[in-house]
Amino acid sequence: MILKSKTAVVTGSTSGIGLAIARAMAKEGANVLINGFGKPEDIEKERAAIEADFGVRAIHSPADMTKPAEIAAMIALAESTFGSVDVLVNNAGIQFVSPIEDFPIEKWDQIIAINLTSAFHAIRAALPIMKAAKHGRIINIASAHGLVASPFKGAYVAAKHGVLGLTKTVALEIAQDGITCNAICPGYVHTPLVDGQIKDTAKARGLSEEAVVRDVILAAQPSKQFISFDQLNGMVLYLASAAGGGVNGAHLSIDGGWTA
Repeated sequence: MILKSKTAVVTGSTSGIGLAIARAMAKEGANVLINGFGKPEDIEKERAAIEADFGVRAIHSPADMTKPAEIAAMIALAESTFGSVDVLVNNAGIQFVSPIEDFPIEKWDQIIAINLTSAFHAIRAALPIMKAAKHGRIINIASAHGLVASPFKGAYVAAKHGVLGLTKTVALEIAQDGITCNAICPGYVHTPLVDGQIKDTAKARGLSEEAVVRDVILAAQPSKQFISFDQLNGMVLYLASAAGGGVNGAHLSIDGGWTA
């Protein structure tokens, strides 16, 4: 129970990686604010399950990660409900694939807003709360694409590189305030979204799903294995814990050797 009585805010957490992180934090005793879109009944099911499974409190904010005022209101809601914001995990992100010359301008703007700018707004709102408490953990979920590039993912790669720059800047500013700011750079994680991508690619290319995983999805990941939720959560919890207090301004790769 390394986060007992702490408060964690996790953006983009009504499904996938974000939900897994929120549940991992709740398992360690944190009250959590989950954020994201989806069917109201599905979100309520996940919110209630966190409370039932781990004996903590969980609330949901539908804040749109493209709207600064809603992001600030989300952080304020966590503080007013739980009394603090101890851990902020900036996880919200979207993807779009296209050659640069055909990349829709509105998609570029949306990806930069959600994948990069939303982290700035959330950090900006949370820092005064953390500074007053003289304690805080900011964890930005970047990507292996924060360190290397792939073709046709210009906005995503640019945003994730930006997340690493933002992480380092914040880390230097708060180094003496009892707060840390770090980034995690995962490779491919096995999510329901990726499952759908595997099935669609297999059908489109006439390949087996195993071949798609090995030769398409994990082509750049030398381990040829997905990163698991447990592996990613372990790194998040380490950074959120007292044991991770000496790590600041770092980007930690968990990518099966991709960026080696």
